Amino acid sequence: MRVLITSIAHNTHYYHLVPLAWALKSAGHEVRVAGQPRINDIITGSGQTAVPVGDDNDLMELLTEIGGDIAPYQEGLDFAEDRPEALTWEHLLGQQTVLTSLCFAPLNGESTMDDIVALARSWQPDLVIWETFTYAGAVAAHAVGAAHARLLWGPDVIGQARERFVDAKAQQAPEHREDPMAEWLGWTLERLGLPAAGDGLEELLNGQWVIDPGAESLRLDLRGPTLPMRFVPYNGPAVVPGWLSEEPRRPRVCLTQGVSRRETHGKDIVRFQDLLTALGDLDIEIVATLDSAQRENLTEVPGNVRIVDFVSMDVLLPSCAAIIHHGGAGTSATALLHGVPQIVIGAHWDAPLMARLLDDQGAGISIRPEDLDAATLRAAVERVLTDPSLQQGADRLRDEIRSAPTPAELVPALERLARSHQRSR
Repeated sequence: MRVLITSIAHNTHYYHLVPLAWALKSAGHEVRVAGQPRINDIITGSGQTAVPVGDDNDLMELLTEIGGDIAPYQEGLDFAEDRPEALTWEHLLGQQTVLTSLCFAPLNGESTMDDIVALARSWQPDLVIWETFTYAGAVAAHAVGAAHARLLWGPDVIGQARERFVDAKAQQAPEHREDPMAEWLGWTLERLGLPAAGDGLEELLNGQWVIDPGAESLRLDLRGPTLPMRFVPYNGPAVVPGWLSEEPRRPRVCLTQGVSRRETHGKDIVRFQDLLTALGDLDIEIVATLDSAQRENLTEVPGNVRIVDFVSMDVLLPSCAAIIHHGGAGTSATALLHGVPQIVIGAHWDAPLMARLLDDQGAGISIRPEDLDAATLRAAVERVLTDPSLQQGADRLRDEIRSAPTPAELVPALERLARSHQRSR
């Protein structure tokens, strides 16, 4: 069958699609990856066939408008909020408005929609797999009657937000049932000359089914069919450094550059230098990933700290007793795969929710950014290294992830679902 895979123009979003793309290609299926021009080299560098769609203008205009940093605009989304009294109609409507106007509409601009629909009409894919921001993939599938699935890269906070909104909308008077996502999608389909979504709106927005590479215990309880898949790490070309061939002489702790974002979004709270200093006299080896600009801000590097520009988490984490990071989806998933307890300072998007879920499952420690200081981080590291229950929790989630079908094992199920969900052509 022909499989069209699509992602927004962000490398880490695309990376989550690569193992499944290769599994489909290795099984003999035709695979093409549609993306905006700025990720063409990322796609071809992963060994896949790239099809440029749209241009980079919409994304660049968005980044220019917000000053290159989307994080401050995510503050109001708060996907970790679950108190019924806080999930009001106004809150949920505002969330859908922000998601539509700030994320989904600009990241799936008109030129991208036009080109991907034209591609689908000319190539006629049987299955479209789209990462969870890339609604252009769902529209392309709708245009030609192809089956389509949404692939997650973390907790399905977008699906959860949509379900909560739909339930709340049904309780409103008809004249107050605003729906920014439905309006944007409706305008898009009309402009492209495509039939309205009608009763199939939610299926179009959520995918006919969802491919979820997360651990079962961390999965959100949502409506709709879900296809579990084992997470397989991929983050581009990587070289194993020589020092990794030796067993660490003391517990190794990975400290990713994500933690240093506290200096970007909270300089008055804590300096990265203070965090390193607080851990400097512990009997551990710290591997910290910092670029040259971040190194320049350091006044002193403790003797137990090894600073590297980049090292693949997939090769580093098997040697680690713990990891401290900002809650990025790829980092979290790789740590889960290798059974490494996590200390998460989750600030934006789904990171606070992931931090809480890991804490609840006894596989990690959640530190709110506003609570982060040198003493709190030191106490968390000491607890991870001395409390065996955290390692046990991480081992349990590791076993859950590894029990799911690999991308290769998932291919027959995708073939069956694609056949059953295609419209007659």
